[in-house]
Amino acid sequence: MAEYQNIRTGRYRAFVLHAHLVFVTKYRHKVFTDAHLKRMEEIMRAVCADFECELVEFNGENNHIHPLVNFPPKIAPSKLVNSLKGVSSRRLRQEYPELVRHYWRAQRLWSGSCFAGSVGGAPLSSVRQYTEQQNRPP
Repeated sequence: MAEYQNIRTGRYRAFVLHAHLVFVTKYRHKVFTDAHLKRMEEIMRAVCADFECELVEFNGENNHIHPLVNFPPKIAPSKLVNSLKGVSSRRLRQEYPELVRHYWRAQRLWSGSCFAGSVGGAPLSSVRQYTEQQNRPP
């Protein structure tokens, strides 16, 4: 029953949607310090709140980050990703001018690509088995 405690509800829906995102820096430059990551987490929490999402978990290394986001079905993951990357890039480059020297050609903090994976709930094999066992009408 514990897995059902985090179900979010809307007017006509109930949902639990989580996405594991991975963003890497442009050219995989190793630029982040702990201070950068702490500030980035604050920025991403604010962006998520604007989208009615929740930043469930956040961590990273010197050249990439791993946000775990809980989001409603009305939000397109691509729009959320674009805002998270755009706002964090702009704010970090403004607040930490030393980051700009790594991006003199591109003027971007993040690579154009990202990873987004759905997570949570039952394993795919369990969902497949449950679906196969449904009583389909003749």
